[in-house]
Amino acid sequence: MTLKRSRDHYPFYAITGGPGVGKTTLLDELRNRGMITVPEVARELIKEQQEVDGEALPWRNKRMYMEMMFQRSVESFEKTKISLDERSPVFFDRGFLDALCYASLEGIPIELEMKTLAETLRYNTNVFILPPWKDIYQTDAQRKQDWNEAVFTYNKMIQTYRGYDYNLVEVPKTSVPERADFVLDFIKNN
Repeated sequence: MTLKRSRDHYPFYAITGGPGVGKTTLLDELRNRGMITVPEVARELIKEQQEVDGEALPWRNKRMYMEMMFQRSVESFEKTKISLDERSPVFFDRGFLDALCYASLEGIPIELEMKTLAETLRYNTNVFILPPWKDIYQTDAQRKQDWNEAVFTYNKMIQTYRGYDYNLVEVPKTSVPERADFVLDFIKNN
C-alpha cells in the first residue's frame, strides 16, 4: 500500500484508546500483513523500570514516568521519520499525545516545550481509536487500571486528541482481522 504524503504530515497513523482495548493485537495483525509498526513506548518503559526497580513508574513517580514516556515517544517519532519510505503508512501503538493525556489524567502540568512539540510534530490527521470493550479487558503486570479507569482514560484520549485537532476514527469492536481490514480500507479510501 502506498500513500501520497501531504505537506503537513508523514503517513504516520497513531492507534490509541484506553488500556486493554486490543491496540497491540491490532498492530501485530497489521505487522503480520507487512505493514510497518512502532511498538508502544509506555509498556516497554514500565517493563524496563520494573526490572531495575526504577522510579519512572505510574505508581511511583508519575511525573518522571510521563516525561520519559513523552520523550521516548518523540524520539520514536523522529527516528521513524528518518528511516521512512515516505509512501508507506506507519502505525504507532499510541503516540506522544497519550503521554499528555496521562499528564492531564494525573493533574501533572504540561510544559510549554511539550505542547509546542505536540503541535509541531504531527501524525496523520486521522487517528484510530479503539473503544472500551469489557469482553476483552484484562489487567496484567503493566496494566493495573480497573474498568472504570479504562473508560475514563478513553474519554480523556478523545478530549486530548481533539484538542490538538485530530480526527478520531473509531475502530469497531469486531475480530482482529476485521479491525485490520477496517483500518487499511479507511486509509485506502481517505
